[in-house]
Amino acid sequence: MTATQNTIDTVRIAAAAADRLKASDIEAYDVSDLLAITEIMLVATAANERQALAVAQEIEKDVYLNCGKLQPRSREGLSEGQWVLLDYGDFIVHVMHQDAREFYRLGRLWRDCPTIDLQLEHPEHSGASDAEAATDADSVAVED
Repeated sequence: MTATQNTIDTVRIAAAAADRLKASDIEAYDVSDLLAITEIMLVATAANERQALAVAQEIEKDVYLNCGKLQPRSREGLSEGQWVLLDYGDFIVHVMHQDAREFYRLGRLWRDCPTIDLQLEHPEHSGASDAEAATDADSVAVED
């Protein structure tokens, strides 16, 4: 079983909202084979609590406006801003303060799951590692 195209499209809207507010390390994992409760986990990093709350709010707004007034089933972490979780059922959004992201390392839980191409406007904010980015830069330089 894989994530539905509709869910992928909605997650891309959420990721674009996070990207627009300069969240970093934006990654999405297709966890549908691993978990029965959801299809996709979207994770984004914020530099501080204020940014985490702003990113979560922007995601909610964009998903609501662009996806048939879809709202999260539940929200957690809004009072602290360290780790904001938005549960939309088919996908779950984690907006994490940089320290919390480094401590909990959620990506290691889903490292064997397929990642989703988020088609971000600012791919430098995506979850590509520095080593991958350096390799990509080297290959571009060679091609020129």
